[in-house]
Amino acid sequence: MKEYLTRVSDILLQEHLDSKGAVLIEGAKWCGKTTSAKHFAKSYIEMDRPDMTEQYQRMAKIKPSGLLDGDVPHLIDEWQISPNLWNAVRYEVDQRDEFGQFILTGSSVPPELDKSTHTGTGRIVRMKMRPMSLFESGDSNGQVSLAQMFEGKDVNGSDNHDVDDIAFLICRGGWPRAIGNPPKVSLKQARDYFDAIVNDDISRVDGVKRDPERTKRLMRSYARNIATQAALETIRDDVITNETDTFDKETVYSYLNALKKIFVIEDSHAWNPNLRSRTAIRTTDTRYFVDPSIATASLGMGPQDLINDLNLMGYIFENLCIRDLRIYADVLDGDVYHYRDKTGLECDAVVHLRNGKYGLIEIKLGGDDLINEGAAGLIKLAKKIDTAKMPKPSFMMVLCGIAPFAYRREDGVFVVPVSCLKD
Repeated sequence: MKEYLTRVSDILLQEHLDSKGAVLIEGAKWCGKTTSAKHFAKSYIEMDRPDMTEQYQRMAKIKPSGLLDGDVPHLIDEWQISPNLWNAVRYEVDQRDEFGQFILTGSSVPPELDKSTHTGTGRIVRMKMRPMSLFESGDSNGQVSLAQMFEGKDVNGSDNHDVDDIAFLICRGGWPRAIGNPPKVSLKQARDYFDAIVNDDISRVDGVKRDPERTKRLMRSYARNIATQAALETIRDDVITNETDTFDKETVYSYLNALKKIFVIEDSHAWNPNLRSRTAIRTTDTRYFVDPSIATASLGMGPQDLINDLNLMGYIFENLCIRDLRIYADVLDGDVYHYRDKTGLECDAVVHLRNGKYGLIEIKLGGDDLINEGAAGLIKLAKKIDTAKMPKPSFMMVLCGIAPFAYRREDGVFVVPVSCLKD
């Protein structure tokens, strides 16, 4: 059996099992949900097991409680195949009145739940799992802790990744099946994932047949607009440029919603701080995939293609950093936002914790000029924040792909290679 690779989200899963009757782990398929859940579970059933799916679905309709027997935590993998299991789990949690009874996993949001379905509030807690961060895959040495930066600690670390390494890590992505395999095998995982989305998953999520070619065009357009606040109408226009038929707004939204339901797309919401000025804040979401390799697979690009287009590589590298920051922020009880105002001042990532602390982060592929530019933008934004109404930032950081050291600049801004970062 392949050695279990510890996930940052394991900490969250254990906390949830210690405080709730059931935990629902959601996320893109192939990201490792089942493997992690089985690592914690004492018994399990797999609803998508080919020789048992029909029997399980029949049992879920007739006597769903029959699928809940087993040592706890009891795992029900791909529970959304029989959505009425939700109420059965909620009811059983109420009856047992004990924590840590069930783990549910799902690679998509159910198309619909019965009107009698209870929300599960107070009984079932949701957590999102993503493909692996660089720290989880062993590609970050973890010498710089995001948690310690929030505590005011200094940074210290070194890194020797070059542009070839970063290009490979972007295209490989964080898929567990890709970790530890030869480069050719590793790179194939994201391409296979992309093929599964366009040919099957986008239609299977809600039973609506969607055209694979249109899906490819839409995902290519999303990849071309990655790490920008491109309007959905802009993406739609890009998709229909070479089409003879129409692709109306409602249809575009249907495709995008399906991609969100199977956790392929994960946009970043705008951060709205208290500012000294009345500057208008842009509220359009920033476009991201759950993993940067989906962008390169959508564009049919490999590592060398990225190196030949460093401008595009910079945008997709930003997606890699956002993925990792989201994974680390989750365990710190925080969220990741972006900031942009009408003056053009922006901040690629704001990690905002529930306790009110926050850090401002600019993401740059590398190079002194870009690092200086990023640091200047962070300082400018920090000066606009009304610290009489909210605290000053816990830290400001330029997160880089290529930088030999992690260090604090004279202006107080941290410079950190992403391959030194951990939660």
